[in-house]
Amino acid sequence: MSEETSGEATSLERVMSGKTWEEFCDTLKAAGNVILAEGSPTDPLDRSEGFRYLSRLTRASLEQFIEHADPKAPVLHRPVHETAKIGADNPDNYYQSAAISGRYDYRIRGQRGTIHYLDFGTQSDGVAGSGESTQAGHLDAADIEMDADGNFEILLSCDEKPGNWLPMQPDTTMLIVRQTFLDRDVEVPAKLVIERIGGDGKPTPLTPEALDGGLKQASGLVLACSSLFSNWAQGFRANHNNQLPKFDDSVSMGAGGDPNICYYHSYWELAPDEALVIEAPIPECESWNFQLDNHWMESLDYRYFKIHVNKHTAKYEDDGSVRIVVAHEDPGVPNWINTVGHARGTMCFRWIRAKEHPQPQTRVVPFSEIPGRA
Repeated sequence: MSEETSGEATSLERVMSGKTWEEFCDTLKAAGNVILAEGSPTDPLDRSEGFRYLSRLTRASLEQFIEHADPKAPVLHRPVHETAKIGADNPDNYYQSAAISGRYDYRIRGQRGTIHYLDFGTQSDGVAGSGESTQAGHLDAADIEMDADGNFEILLSCDEKPGNWLPMQPDTTMLIVRQTFLDRDVEVPAKLVIERIGGDGKPTPLTPEALDGGLKQASGLVLACSSLFSNWAQGFRANHNNQLPKFDDSVSMGAGGDPNICYYHSYWELAPDEALVIEAPIPECESWNFQLDNHWMESLDYRYFKIHVNKHTAKYEDDGSVRIVVAHEDPGVPNWINTVGHARGTMCFRWIRAKEHPQPQTRVVPFSEIPGRA
């Protein structure tokens, strides 16, 4: 019996016996220890959000590794959105991804729309999991040839192609698309479809081997992702609470970051009568934003609360700088960021295609001493 045949038989036996499902559930159960670990918040809100976070990760990972896992018939889907949040997800972003493979060539057809920023990246395994993903290629709209109506095509392959080409490597497994709004109310996202060149567009029928491997990957991502970002959060809290130091570019790229973005990740923690004041000069840049997250590095609910501010929505000082105020109640000043009932969490400041990366300055003040408060 060949090694491949033996592997198929093992997957068949595991699925038929229920072992595949049993191990999937066991790994999800183990992920609960991340929420209960020493150093994790113990108040009811953070604990409840932690377990909801695991349910969201489970939903997203099943979409990725079971429903849309076939690189022979890739599907662009939204792995991160309003109710599935990972690693300081950007409230201004419309995220999409698709399963691809360095064994094949692909074509993306698109219509640009009016959204402010659009980019594409090809990644290896490890995004939001091991933190050791590598990017094979990156292409953003500024470098894409389009017709007068904003229509374009991009070829994805390991071998260089003429025109709009997005490089892949043999170990490439994922396409990541980031579309970034300045104003969600008026901008229209790009319309995109992806196809495998030479394929018929039909997925491979589900096999025991695919289910066995997919459930293992899905539960593994839940455990690895929750562990990775919990460790980040605890490190931020221990080393630079209520500060915003520049984040290590190599670490952000290993987690699937955008090379055009300079990140400032950190932790915030405020007493009921305190506020965090953030002040920064604004360099020439494509865009920028600041957002507030919970301990698990999920953006707070931007659908209903003002938990972030960007280049378009910010109110500026006379000198062009910006002052942002994080507080539990509305202090009646511009750029107030709502903590939405949280006492602590993570936060992120981004410069996108900035000419410079000035250091945002932070200070904690009594609520009554917030600058500009009447």
